[in-house]
Amino acid sequence: MSHVRYETRGPAAWILLDRPEKRNALSAAMIAQIAEALDRASADDAVRAVVVTGRGPAFCAGADLEAGVDLADAGAGPRNPFARLLQRFQTCAKPVIAVVNGPAFGGGLGLVAAADIVIASSDVVFSFSEVRLGLIPAMISVMVLPRIGPHNARRLFLTGRRFTAEEAVGYGLVHRVTSADDLEAAAEDEIAEIAKGGPIAVAEAKRLIREIPSLPENEAFHRAAAWLAELVGSEEAREGVAAFVEKRPPKWPQ
Repeated sequence: MSHVRYETRGPAAWILLDRPEKRNALSAAMIAQIAEALDRASADDAVRAVVVTGRGPAFCAGADLEAGVDLADAGAGPRNPFARLLQRFQTCAKPVIAVVNGPAFGGGLGLVAAADIVIASSDVVFSFSEVRLGLIPAMISVMVLPRIGPHNARRLFLTGRRFTAEEAVGYGLVHRVTSADDLEAAAEDEIAEIAKGGPIAVAEAKRLIREIPSLPENEAFHRAAAWLAELVGSEEAREGVAAFVEKRPPKWPQ
């Protein structure tokens, strides 16, 4: 039985975590189903963005501990299925938008931190709750620490305290807070902004964000210059520049 729904709405694929009776807690099957949905969206040229959200009162309560799910199981490091899922969020050529409709705890916050753009309802609460279970936020820390930094992590990881959507903006986890009624409209706004850019350019910009920070400064400048040179002569770039000069919307090549 699938606990993940996949819908296409205009230029976006919507991945809905659909296990509301368990507050969308992540089972092993759900992790695999989310990964499959991301792969499906990645392969669809008509999809410009991917939205991940929850059905019911929660976004994601983390691992399904009642079912005995162990997010550290099935191999250490990047072989772990949950680690591979978080990496898929990062390597997916389409921007991933997390629409946080309800509480996000533990592994659910890993999904939030791995997304490119995060919109949260104003009444949402978050928590890195692992220490209160005698655990640590180990796997998700790979995605979370670059977002919030060690300073904020000390307070949030060590206490497991709950924090609000507005606090999450300050920590660097959330970009935009809106009312629950306006969540989908806010997501549609972000999708429309993404669709104004060239598909290749958006995908390459996402790679740029991921790869440049890890390079030494001189190497980063050389790589950035070469990267730009690769794109300048592309059909997409020629159309984008022509549209700008002619003061018209671009017609991106498929």
